[in-house]
Amino acid sequence: MKSVEEADVAGKRVIVRCDFDVPVKSGKILDDTRIRDSLSTLKYLLSKGAKLFLISKLGRPKGKDPSLSLEIIVETLSNYLGKKIIFQKDLNERDNDEVILLDNLRFWLEEEDGDENFGKKLATFGDLYVNECFATSHRNDASIAQLPKFLPSYAGIRLLKEIRELEIVLKSPARPLIAIIGGAKLETKLPAIFNLAKIADKVLVGGKLMFEVERRSLPENVVVAHDDVETKDIGDESIELFSESISKAKMVVWNGPMGVFEDDSYMKGTKEIAKAVTDSDAYSVIGGGDTISALNKLDLISKIKFVSTGGGAMLEFLAGKTLPGLKALE
Repeated sequence: MKSVEEADVAGKRVIVRCDFDVPVKSGKILDDTRIRDSLSTLKYLLSKGAKLFLISKLGRPKGKDPSLSLEIIVETLSNYLGKKIIFQKDLNERDNDEVILLDNLRFWLEEEDGDENFGKKLATFGDLYVNECFATSHRNDASIAQLPKFLPSYAGIRLLKEIRELEIVLKSPARPLIAIIGGAKLETKLPAIFNLAKIADKVLVGGKLMFEVERRSLPENVVVAHDDVETKDIGDESIELFSESISKAKMVVWNGPMGVFEDDSYMKGTKEIAKAVTDSDAYSVIGGGDTISALNKLDLISKIKFVSTGGGAMLEFLAGKTLPGLKALE
């Protein structure tokens, strides 16, 4: 795939599939990290004389839901870019302003259906396409997998960085490499556990997964937490066992908390594992919304070397799967 830095964008309208899927509550943005992660590509394009048509989803609406309108990010994005943002609510408008932001893609049901004609219609709003949304690149959404069929397409600066970091884990990790997989959703995480077991020196499994993997035949280097706190956190023995392995690591990749970290009564496992990771000499890579939220809560996120924007996308990439959004750029 080609980098956006290889594209001739001067004087052209560039459609950028951004990741503006920020957490919101009562009409306010709780964390604008995902907006900031898009800025390197957006500022680069503007510096090269491009005009922008920005598209993204927000939340999981089924049709139009005013509480999930992307209008909520206009002021924040405008401040970061130092540009006026023209907000476009439907696909009937045609503006020629420098920066245009379309409303939530999920307001059109064709987006999540991966409708080719919807992708084709979106393509009429620009001359080039850039994917700067790794987090949704494992899905077949129209803006991810269909739109690139109709325009010259490129990878964003941040998206390429995500790929490079995760490829290091898969192809040339520093050793010992320790993988930590927590949370729930066994059907999503089991393929990653098996693939990481081929690459990592150890795969440590906690969270709800510790109960979900019972009675499964796992590779010898997969270590499952064996004690728990009311089934909502890993126990002290597992914390000690995991921390010992992490202390020797040269690289750690982590997706999924060790327990129900939102409740302080079950935060200890995630907290102690996070401290083990950040106290070690290992190059650390984490991903997944819950993992990031937990480390933000612990005020340890700044000590992580690379924070992936993807949760499911990161897991599928580490499972060795081909992501539709990346395949569409090739």
